[in-house]
Amino acid sequence: MKTDIHPAYVSDAKVVCACGRTFTVGSTKAKLEVEICSVCHPFYSGNDKILDAAGRVEKFKARRAAATKKSK
Repeated sequence: MKTDIHPAYVSDAKVVCACGRTFTVGSTKAKLEVEICSVCHPFYSGNDKILDAAGRVEKFKARRAAATKKSK
């Protein structure tokens, strides 16, 4: 293995999210700025929105209900 080719590891790198949350992680950079974190991400926060174009979600739900009704 070659020596002196790897970047320095920072064990307490500061992460700053766009929502204002800060936390520390291990990284090769001392400061990281991110746009989204687990606090403000819709999947983790439960505020997810389904962007439906042309009623695709409703059509899928109707087909699924019809398929489960047939299989019973």
